[in-house]
Amino acid sequence: MQRRELLRFGVGATLFLGATSLVGCTQQAPSAGYQALREDDLPLLRALIPVVLAGTQATPEQVLHSLDHKLAALSPAMLKLSRQLFDVLSLPLTRGPLTGVWGNWANAGDAQIEAFLQRWRDSSLDLLRQGHASLLQLLLMAWYERPEAWAACGYPGPPRI
Repeated sequence: MQRRELLRFGVGATLFLGATSLVGCTQQAPSAGYQALREDDLPLLRALIPVVLAGTQATPEQVLHSLDHKLAALSPAMLKLSRQLFDVLSLPLTRGPLTGVWGNWANAGDAQIEAFLQRWRDSSLDLLRQGHASLLQLLLMAWYERPEAWAACGYPGPPRI
């Protein structure tokens, strides 16, 4: 690892660890109508869903309810990790430097969100690449578990018993 890479990693790790230490400061109660998703998670996810699932018939509300169902079924440790990822992406202290989205997620354009996703996908930091993969997996699983998604991919649905 070269000096510049080590410094970049140190800054990224410091920001990430600083943000996760603030996780106790964010609300942990689910938002009204949800089992696991919190009010602070919703703007981020509502901004990401149309970009990640572009070209599908997915609506943010459908995906949010499926995602909430998936998160509620996770072990407490996995739910905590997912919430930490959402917190890092939502907290203003870390959102700007780590994502390039300096304002609220609700005001972020598709190009900004695509740039953020590409930045994390191609990052030299393994932690950011893992965060990218986790986000995509969560959103894709939440959409493709829905019957509305099955026809577009040729899946006839589960067999009737």
